[in-house]
Amino acid sequence: MTAVGPKVSCVFVCHDGAGRVLLARRSAGARDEPGTWDCGAGALEFGESFETAVAREVHEEYGVRPLGIEQIGVRNVLRGDPVASHWVAVVFAVRVAPEAVTIGEPHKFDALAWFAPQELPVPLHSQCGETLELFGAGAGARRPGRPQD
Repeated sequence: MTAVGPKVSCVFVCHDGAGRVLLARRSAGARDEPGTWDCGAGALEFGESFETAVAREVHEEYGVRPLGIEQIGVRNVLRGDPVASHWVAVVFAVRVAPEAVTIGEPHKFDALAWFAPQELPVPLHSQCGETLELFGAGAGARRPGRPQD
């Protein structure tokens, strides 16, 4: 019998440095929850650093290179009842140039849009809310005019 263990995922909230976050709407071809809005994510590959994985995934999904990458948290994600999937999500805030963003994986996403944290679209992917909470509490959410810790 093959041992089953958690996977490691790099989850990222792309932002413009001025308070807006980039979300993608999952298309009909998405692995799960089509029609929901989500931040980005991808599996950590063997031998890869977190930052390299995030830079690779941001480029694959949004066609842009990160201007800054900051780790903002870790989540232990258990989905299903009984648990059907388990992964450790290392969460990052990633600053990108808004004008350079494009849909890099149209088989997974059918729309991209920028949102203020208080004006998020619905429906959100089931895992997106907790990730955005980490972003809101993390340094990635700091923007001009906001007091720094």
